[in-house]
Amino acid sequence: MATDYDTPRKTDEELHEESLEELKARRSDAQSGQVDIDEEEAAENLELPGADLSGEELAVRVVPKQTDEFTCSGCFLVQHHTQLARSDGAKSICKDCA
Repeated sequence: MATDYDTPRKTDEELHEESLEELKARRSDAQSGQVDIDEEEAAENLELPGADLSGEELAVRVVPKQTDEFTCSGCFLVQHHTQLARSDGAKSICKDCA
């Protein structure tokens, strides 16, 4: 940021008055009548029409770990062997966790 050295400088008293005005303005903003709304709490109470999923079941096909895959000891995800960053015996680390 460029500094204009030709502008008149403010005295300590003027700086003190400006800072008091800023503090008063902040205090009035902080005491305003607005209430902070917790978005997560509002979303929990929101019900969508026709969205009753209480009787639904998920059908997921589980595939066992293949011979060319490993389980990362950092994120515990099953990764393809091309994602292997390093392996220390039984501990394997993927590229994302390395």
